[in-house]
Amino acid sequence: MHITQHGLPLTEHPYQTLAEQLAVTEAEVLSALQQMQDSGVIRRIALVPNHYAIGYRFNGMSVWQIKPDQLQQAGQRLAASGWVSHCYQRPTHGTEWPYNLFAMVHGTSRAQVDELLQQIKTLLGDSCLSHDVLFSSAILKKTGLRLTATNQ
Repeated sequence: MHITQHGLPLTEHPYQTLAEQLAVTEAEVLSALQQMQDSGVIRRIALVPNHYAIGYRFNGMSVWQIKPDQLQQAGQRLAASGWVSHCYQRPTHGTEWPYNLFAMVHGTSRAQVDELLQQIKTLLGDSCLSHDVLFSSAILKKTGLRLTATNQ
């Protein structure tokens, strides 16, 4: 469904709007999207807020060195905390880059982000060996994979 590559329509009933544009039923749109998720064509359908537009101008990618045997649990605790918008495991690169858990934190001030980082450090407890934060310095336009239309 190439029509969804740039996002869902900003309407009260986006799936119905898509159905009307495609001359199908809303149930058919929902079924097609579910099939794409089930087959791995798309991973998820989610809201992607513009953090700057809603006042979160301090955005820090926190990076954490977590004990390997505690990484899964630490990631689950972070993801469930409500303090992060992205949380994922990444490979380390020796002593130069020992961080294996990344978590994006947003705030209206640097002090607010620093407070959230302290809360995360407390939440992670002894599983955390070290951490750092990389603050955004520019807004980059984010887009996902775009497929070309063939045989539509």
